[in-house]
Amino acid sequence: MTLHGVNHTARPTWKLAETVAFYKDVLGLPLVHCVSARGWGPANHPDFLHFFFDSGNGSTIAFFYYIGDDQPEHLVHRPEYDNDAIHTAWTVQTRDELLAWRAQIESRGVKVMFQIEHEVIESIYFRDPNGYLLEITMPLRAFRPIDGIDAELTLQAAIEQEARRNNTQQPFEEVEAVWRSKGDMVRKLVANTQAAVH
Repeated sequence: MTLHGVNHTARPTWKLAETVAFYKDVLGLPLVHCVSARGWGPANHPDFLHFFFDSGNGSTIAFFYYIGDDQPEHLVHRPEYDNDAIHTAWTVQTRDELLAWRAQIESRGVKVMFQIEHEVIESIYFRDPNGYLLEITMPLRAFRPIDGIDAELTLQAAIEQEARRNNTQQPFEEVEAVWRSKGDMVRKLVANTQAAVH
Protein backbone atom coordinates (compact mmCIF):
# COMPACT_ATOMS: atom_id res chain seq x y z
CA MET A 1 0.00 0.00 0.00
CA THR A 2 1.22 3.50 -0.84
CA LEU A 3 0.14 6.93 0.35
CA HIS A 4 -0.11 9.50 -2.43
CA GLY A 5 0.53 12.88 -0.85
CA VAL A 6 -1.32 14.93 1.75
CA ASN A 7 -5.04 15.30 1.13
CA HIS A 8 -5.61 18.01 3.71
CA THR A 9 -4.59 19.39 7.05
CA ALA A 10 -7.27 20.68 9.42
CA ARG A 11 -7.32 22.97 12.45
CA PRO A 12 -9.89 24.79 14.52
CA THR A 13 -10.35 28.55 14.22
CA TRP A 14 -12.21 31.09 16.33
CA LYS A 15 -11.35 33.90 13.90
CA LEU A 16 -13.58 33.13 10.94
CA ALA A 17 -13.43 36.38 8.94
CA GLU A 18 -9.71 36.88 9.49
CA THR A 19 -8.92 33.28 8.56
CA VAL A 20 -10.95 33.39 5.34
CA ALA A 21 -9.39 36.72 4.34
CA PHE A 22 -5.87 35.50 5.09
CA TYR A 23 -6.06 32.28 3.09
CA LYS A 24 -8.07 33.75 0.21
CA ASP A 25 -6.56 37.22 -0.09
CA VAL A 26 -3.04 37.03 1.35
CA LEU A 27 -2.11 33.53 0.16
CA GLY A 28 -4.49 33.50 -2.81
CA LEU A 29 -5.86 30.02 -2.12
CA PRO A 30 -9.26 29.30 -3.69
CA LEU A 31 -12.02 28.40 -1.25
CA VAL A 32 -13.27 25.10 -2.67
CA HIS A 33 -15.71 23.55 -0.19
CA CYS A 34 -17.57 24.12 3.06
CA VAL A 35 -19.50 21.62 5.16
CA SER A 36 -22.13 23.30 7.35
CA ALA A 37 -23.41 20.81 9.87
CA ARG A 38 -25.32 20.26 13.03
CA GLY A 39 -23.15 19.01 15.85
CA TRP A 40 -21.79 15.53 15.26
CA GLY A 41 -21.36 12.84 17.86
CA PRO A 42 -22.16 13.82 21.45
CA ALA A 43 -25.25 15.91 22.16
CA ASN A 44 -23.18 18.87 23.38
CA HIS A 45 -21.05 19.07 20.21
CA PRO A 46 -21.53 22.55 18.71
CA ASP A 47 -22.75 23.12 15.17
CA PHE A 48 -19.85 23.92 12.88
CA LEU A 49 -18.49 24.96 9.52
CA HIS A 50 -15.69 22.88 8.01
CA PHE A 51 -14.18 24.81 5.11
CA PHE A 52 -11.43 23.97 2.65
CA PHE A 53 -8.94 25.97 0.59
CA ASP A 54 -7.13 24.50 -2.42
CA SER A 55 -3.47 24.37 -1.38
CA GLY A 56 -2.13 22.94 -4.64
CA ASN A 57 -1.37 19.51 -6.11
CA GLY A 58 -4.75 18.12 -5.12
CA SER A 59 -4.35 19.01 -1.43
CA THR A 60 -6.39 21.33 0.77
CA ILE A 61 -6.01 23.12 4.07
CA ALA A 62 -9.19 23.07 6.14
CA PHE A 63 -10.60 24.74 9.24
CA PHE A 64 -13.36 23.98 11.71
CA TYR A 65 -15.34 26.95 12.98
CA TYR A 66 -17.42 25.90 16.00
CA ILE A 67 -20.52 28.07 16.07
CA GLY A 68 -21.32 29.70 19.39
CA ASP A 69 -18.40 28.03 21.10
CA ASP A 70 -15.62 29.82 22.96
CA GLN A 71 -12.03 28.92 22.32
CA PRO A 72 -10.82 26.48 25.01
CA GLU A 73 -7.86 27.69 27.01
CA HIS A 74 -5.73 24.71 25.98
CA LEU A 75 -6.15 25.64 22.28
CA VAL A 76 -5.07 29.28 22.64
CA HIS A 77 -1.90 29.58 20.59
CA ARG A 78 1.28 30.17 22.52
CA PRO A 79 4.67 30.58 20.90
CA GLU A 80 6.30 27.56 22.53
CA TYR A 81 7.82 24.96 20.22
CA ASP A 82 5.12 22.37 20.87
CA ASN A 83 2.51 24.50 19.10
CA ASP A 84 4.84 25.37 16.24
CA ALA A 85 5.58 21.72 15.52
CA ILE A 86 2.07 21.63 14.03
CA HIS A 87 2.30 23.55 10.77
CA THR A 88 1.63 23.40 7.04
CA ALA A 89 4.38 23.82 4.46
CA TRP A 90 3.82 24.55 0.79
CA THR A 91 6.41 23.87 -1.92
CA VAL A 92 7.82 26.29 -4.47
CA GLN A 93 10.38 25.26 -7.09
CA THR A 94 12.88 28.17 -7.21
CA ARG A 95 14.49 30.71 -4.93
CA ASP A 96 12.96 33.49 -7.03
CA GLU A 97 9.51 32.07 -6.23
CA LEU A 98 10.39 31.86 -2.53
CA LEU A 99 11.53 35.48 -2.47
CA ALA A 100 8.46 36.58 -4.44
CA TRP A 101 6.22 34.90 -1.86
CA ARG A 102 8.14 36.61 0.93
CA ALA A 103 7.62 39.99 -0.75
CA GLN A 104 3.91 39.25 -1.33
CA ILE A 105 3.32 38.22 2.27
CA GLU A 106 5.22 41.16 3.73
CA SER A 107 3.43 43.59 1.38
CA ARG A 108 0.15 42.42 2.97
CA GLY A 109 1.41 43.31 6.45
CA VAL A 110 2.28 39.77 7.50
CA LYS A 111 5.57 39.46 9.36
CA VAL A 112 7.97 36.83 8.03
CA MET A 113 9.53 35.53 11.22
CA PHE A 114 12.59 34.00 9.62
CA GLN A 115 14.07 32.55 6.45
CA ILE A 116 16.22 29.48 7.04
CA GLU A 117 18.19 27.03 4.97
CA HIS A 118 18.11 23.68 6.74
CA GLU A 119 19.73 20.66 5.14
CA VAL A 120 17.50 19.89 2.15
CA ILE A 121 15.14 22.90 2.06
CA GLU A 122 15.08 26.68 2.41
CA SER A 123 11.96 28.11 4.01
CA ILE A 124 10.17 31.22 5.15
CA TYR A 125 7.95 31.08 8.25
CA PHE A 126 5.00 33.26 9.22
CA ARG A 127 1.72 33.05 11.14
CA ASP A 128 -1.92 33.14 10.15
CA PRO A 129 -4.47 35.17 12.17
CA ASN A 130 -4.93 32.24 14.59
CA GLY A 131 -1.23 32.16 15.41
CA TYR A 132 -0.69 28.91 13.45
CA LEU A 133 2.77 28.58 11.98
CA LEU A 134 2.93 28.38 8.17
CA GLU A 135 5.89 27.67 5.91
CA ILE A 136 6.72 28.08 2.25
CA THR A 137 9.68 25.94 1.28
CA MET A 138 11.99 25.35 -1.66
CA PRO A 139 13.75 21.98 -2.02
CA LEU A 140 17.52 22.37 -2.28
CA ARG A 141 18.13 18.79 -3.33
CA ALA A 142 16.28 15.50 -3.60
CA PHE A 143 16.42 12.94 -0.82
CA ARG A 144 19.10 10.32 -1.47
CA PRO A 145 19.32 6.72 -0.20
CA ILE A 146 21.95 7.79 2.35
CA ASP A 147 19.39 10.20 3.88
CA GLY A 148 17.05 7.29 4.60
CA ILE A 149 19.86 5.25 6.14
CA ASP A 150 20.87 8.20 8.30
CA ALA A 151 17.24 8.73 9.38
CA GLU A 152 16.89 5.06 10.36
CA LEU A 153 20.08 5.19 12.45
CA THR A 154 19.14 8.49 14.09
CA LEU A 155 15.68 7.29 15.10
CA GLN A 156 16.99 3.91 16.26
CA ALA A 157 19.49 5.74 18.48
CA ALA A 158 16.78 8.05 19.84
CA ILE A 159 14.44 5.14 20.54
CA GLU A 160 17.23 3.38 22.45
CA GLN A 161 17.88 6.53 24.49
CA GLU A 162 14.18 6.91 25.22
CA ALA A 163 13.94 3.26 26.35
CA ARG A 164 17.04 3.72 28.51
CA ARG A 165 15.44 6.75 30.16
CA ASN A 166 12.18 4.88 30.77
CA ASN A 167 13.98 1.83 32.22
CA THR A 168 16.58 3.60 34.34
CA GLN A 169 15.08 7.04 35.00
CA GLN A 170 18.32 8.55 33.68
CA PRO A 171 17.80 11.85 31.85
CA PHE A 172 17.42 12.03 28.07
CA GLU A 173 17.37 15.76 27.43
CA GLU A 174 19.97 16.56 24.76
CA VAL A 175 20.58 15.52 21.18
CA GLU A 176 24.21 14.69 21.99
CA ALA A 177 23.00 11.42 23.53
CA VAL A 178 21.48 10.49 20.16
CA TRP A 179 24.64 11.47 18.30
CA ARG A 180 26.84 9.40 20.63
CA SER A 181 24.58 6.36 20.34
CA LYS A 182 24.39 6.73 16.56
CA GLY A 183 28.18 7.06 16.39
CA ASP A 184 28.52 3.78 18.27
CA MET A 185 26.13 2.12 15.80
CA VAL A 186 28.06 3.44 12.80
CA ARG A 187 31.36 2.23 14.25
CA LYS A 188 29.88 -1.26 14.75
CA LEU A 189 28.47 -1.28 11.21
CA VAL A 190 31.84 -0.26 9.77
CA ALA A 191 33.67 -2.89 11.85
CA ASN A 192 31.21 -5.61 10.81
CA THR A 193 31.47 -4.59 7.16
CA GLN A 194 35.28 -4.64 7.28
CA ALA A 195 35.25 -8.02 9.02
CA ALA A 196 32.91 -9.41 6.36
CA VAL A 197 35.16 -8.13 3.56
CA HIS A 198 38.28 -9.72 5.08
